[in-house]
Amino acid sequence: MNTLDTDDILVDDLPAPRHSRRLAVVTETYPPEVNGVAMSMARVVDGLHRRNHDVQLIRPRQSAKLMSRAPTGNREVDEVLTKGLPVPLYPNLRMGVPSKRALVKLWSLKRPDVVHIATEGPLGWSALQAAQHLALPVTSDYRTNFHAYGRHYRLGLLSKPIMGYLRKFHNRCDATMVPTETMRVLLAERGFERLHVVGRGVDAQRFDPARRSDAMRASWGAGLDDLVMGYVGRLAPEKNLGVLLAAYEAVKAQRPNVKLVFVGDGPLRAELATRAPEAHFAGQRSGDDLAAHYAGLDLFLFPSLTETFGNVTTEAMASGCAVVAFESAAAGELIRSGVNGWLAGAGREADFVAATRVAAADAQARRAVAEQGRATARRLDWSDITARFEAVLESAIARQQPAVTLPSLQPAA
Repeated sequence: MNTLDTDDILVDDLPAPRHSRRLAVVTETYPPEVNGVAMSMARVVDGLHRRNHDVQLIRPRQSAKLMSRAPTGNREVDEVLTKGLPVPLYPNLRMGVPSKRALVKLWSLKRPDVVHIATEGPLGWSALQAAQHLALPVTSDYRTNFHAYGRHYRLGLLSKPIMGYLRKFHNRCDATMVPTETMRVLLAERGFERLHVVGRGVDAQRFDPARRSDAMRASWGAGLDDLVMGYVGRLAPEKNLGVLLAAYEAVKAQRPNVKLVFVGDGPLRAELATRAPEAHFAGQRSGDDLAAHYAGLDLFLFPSLTETFGNVTTEAMASGCAVVAFESAAAGELIRSGVNGWLAGAGREADFVAATRVAAADAQARRAVAEQGRATARRLDWSDITARFEAVLESAIARQQPAVTLPSLQPAA
């Protein structure tokens, strides 16, 4: 049996043990629901667990139909399921119900070091009230452009009250995380406080051009040399898809063999199918199947102006797609037009159409841009994002801890 000579141990070379925290994460959307908030929160929760933290995940109980399709979750995460109600216009999503009393009881028995709230719905508001009742540190995410959504859902008269509620909500937190510097500046101008930029990562191993399949492209009606343009996301008014159709029609006038693919579902599907009957509608996809759909596209069009980040932008870049987008959210911060994608000024629809025509006309430029886009996406590692997220949690904990005053060393008079 080998013996260990302790004289050979250099204590200074041993890494300091990571201080484990007890974290409560509250969200009203989570996989298997498919949306940017759900998917990014799942990556953060997994990353926090990998960094040796005890995570308690509090979310609404999802429908039996949705849960039947759910993969086995992370069994090391303590899940607390609450009552939920369907979200209007989003039948596959559920929002929580007021639960302050239950959360106070839960956290009184098992007190977390910090509470993080990902969504500002009834469950999120209850979590904020419960945390403040127990004097717990609280952090939050600002993830949805409610003020931008208003114009698409006739909420004009409610836009000021909604923004007032959001400002009140987040300003009661010790820190609020936002995905881009642009969003931080916008919210700061509107009176939001204690804002920290924490971006989003992308899984560049899953979203990879190597997943491209000629057989899948053939099922869309595309030949080997045909240009395939596509979109991934919810088919809804706030996604500005009329501009995408205008860009498609402009390209089709130049090259009739162009193909258009929509990946996703939503209330505009029937209208889009009427306006572009030759388009292929792949429906909602996830996991490796979604990654293969991205990789099958040559040109990714993203005309949305309502994103706080837009995970699909980085997923498309990682997948080797050349991207055309407006200069906002993730695209505005990550893309240099003509280098690793093409940008149009925010709201300049004619410029978006023109950029799409330029991208569609030059296959060599498209390939060079796609290669640079992939290189950009590969730098957005989720482990780095989780480390930044963790740092904000630690700053909130430190903000709540009282300062220690050392006794005076001066002799008494």
